Amino acid sequence: MINIFEVHETNKMIEQEKLDVRTITMGISLLDCMDSDLARLNEKVYHKITSYAKNLVRVGREIELQYGIPIVNKRISITPASLIGSAACHSPEDYVTLAQTFDRAAHEVGVNFIGGYSALVGKGMTPSEEHLIRSIPAALACTERVCSSVNIGSTRTGLNMDAVRLMGDVVKATAEATKDHDSLGCAKLVVFCNAPDDNPFMAGAFHGVTEPDAVINVGVSGPGVVKYALEQVRGENFEVLCETVKKTAFKVTRVGQLVAQEASARLKIPFGIVDLSLAPTPAVGDSVAEILQEMGLERVGAPGTTAALALLNDQVKKGGVMASSYVGGLSGAFIPVSEDQGMIDAVNEGALTFEKLEAMTCVCSVGLDMIAIPGDTPAASIAGIIADEAAIGMINQKTTAVRVIPVIGKGVGEIVEFGGLLGYAPIMPVSRFSCEGFVNRGGRIPAPIHSFKN
Repeated sequence: MINIFEVHETNKMIEQEKLDVRTITMGISLLDCMDSDLARLNEKVYHKITSYAKNLVRVGREIELQYGIPIVNKRISITPASLIGSAACHSPEDYVTLAQTFDRAAHEVGVNFIGGYSALVGKGMTPSEEHLIRSIPAALACTERVCSSVNIGSTRTGLNMDAVRLMGDVVKATAEATKDHDSLGCAKLVVFCNAPDDNPFMAGAFHGVTEPDAVINVGVSGPGVVKYALEQVRGENFEVLCETVKKTAFKVTRVGQLVAQEASARLKIPFGIVDLSLAPTPAVGDSVAEILQEMGLERVGAPGTTAALALLNDQVKKGGVMASSYVGGLSGAFIPVSEDQGMIDAVNEGALTFEKLEAMTCVCSVGLDMIAIPGDTPAASIAGIIADEAAIGMINQKTTAVRVIPVIGKGVGEIVEFGGLLGYAPIMPVSRFSCEGFVNRGGRIPAPIHSFKN
């Protein structure tokens, strides 16, 4: 039973500490839409998405009004497009028509993003998957709400270095295709290792093939709530620090559980998971960096940063799993540079470097996220960045990802504005030394020895 104290406490978290439900994401399987005729495929896809998600935005707003809980985004994730298009799409151009259908459906139902223009190529690529990957620059340039992701490896399969090298080219081509908008297309493209099937957050969301026909997943955010809680225990020991984060994560997750169950009941679609990820925004006071600084760091990037982030991530997960039996997705702390004012400040002051961010990804929930880099960065160097990050995920049995934005026409120190939740970012330097001989070798990096657990 919820008591009046808990009601007041939740209201305070919402009104003063920037607690929100970042997204309700409806996952929709499109496997039953497969067809060898491209026109029929597009018709089936459009009909299923618009039929299933027609009430998603309305229900989200009703829950907001009834409970006073801000729900920032309503989104859709779909079966990886390379699977559903395999029989009908025989060229990159065919896949672009499918992306346009996804975009029209997203516009029709009013969601802000649709994720799943994706391919899972951890061990190799089919011709269909390669066509989709090569279509990504054109697809993201001609759509507004479509998000794309490619999984290029896992702990069980190793790393597909052919796909890694190709994605270096694709990221660069996407930047070129959207250069009139500061290469914004790259903000809707993620390269994964160990991608989860139930992630509700964009740009990496897709509806995994092991998922039901449709499902409701909710992503909760609350950096401001955690920061406020830590302000109350300033100077206390690590035991108190850990307990405070854990208890706060529990409370935040309960809010997400409530919203997920309500959305599931009203839409008559099964509840999947709550993803408790501390996802920051550019707003002051809604920053993961500020949490780490409240722990005692002068700036993010100072010695001790990785340890502080590891503590935060672990306690968030521990609190979350006590609050819901179905915590999933990524669930931890995100460190996107452009979306976190504290991270931006640390970069501008020279406290936070690209290399330190990479070290931090060993213990956080995702990886190198929303980082602007010079537009003249070679495609091979981008592939090397992807390989480094994927290796961290593969060896540590965790999800890692790369969402870097080579901003065409801009260089180190310049600022790029993305707008909205995507924020703005200073362009960070990348090593000038080449890795082309390494990433051009081709083939696969095999799975690590500890992956063999059968």
